[in-house]
Amino acid sequence: MRDKIAIVTGGARGIGRACAVALAKEGAHACITDIIPMEETVNEIKSIGRQALGIKTDVSNKEEVLNMVAQVIEKFGKIDILVNNAGTCQRVPLEELTEEQWDRDVNTIMKGTFFCTQAVYPHMKTKGYGKIINITSISGQIGGAVSKKKADVESKRGRSGPAYAAAKGGVIAFTKWVAKDAGCYGIYVNAVAPGGIDTEMTKGFAYPIEDLPISRMGKPEDIAQMVVFLASDASNYITGQTINVDGGWVMA
Repeated sequence: MRDKIAIVTGGARGIGRACAVALAKEGAHACITDIIPMEETVNEIKSIGRQALGIKTDVSNKEEVLNMVAQVIEKFGKIDILVNNAGTCQRVPLEELTEEQWDRDVNTIMKGTFFCTQAVYPHMKTKGYGKIINITSISGQIGGAVSKKKADVESKRGRSGPAYAAAKGGVIAFTKWVAKDAGCYGIYVNAVAPGGIDTEMTKGFAYPIEDLPISRMGKPEDIAQMVVFLASDASNYITGQTINVDGGWVMA
């Protein structure tokens, strides 16, 4: 992936940061987007010797996404890789879920994936090449990973909510649709479905890892290595797939 240009959304921390750094270690330059400070990720990529650009972007806002993509094209002249990772998670039961909370998850995850994919698509088509990797979740396959609230975290719910599961499931269907459209243009589109990953989003929640074949919480780097594979030429006969990286939680 030497000198490939990658966009990673939600790249300030967690899975997004791990993906951006892993791609940089394989030779890619990266544009990091987020709504929180991204300097640590940008500086880490630069320390590897790769170019990095941090652009504050709300992926649920089409104009901000188009502006971000335009800046990447202006600086690098192309886009080879898109990692749609930005997301939010409302841990609220159905009866208490507000329309605002629903919209936050669905707009960030589903609409953000749509806007970013739509924005890079013509550039990839013109080039005749592209790798799009959507970060979904096993919640989108099984209706929400089961977790429970830890006794010392009374302010948080224990289970990812229905909006999160619906949005992640939508990303899986969207991945398949775009893959069918994009193959003839040399664009590969796949999804990665993490299980319980040790990030800020999962802190304070207990997951039944003792029941998993690989009985530990996942690390952001576990997801990043799958993203590297799907972004590389090693996966050039794979498209439209959702690959679970979950310690064996979901087997299908």
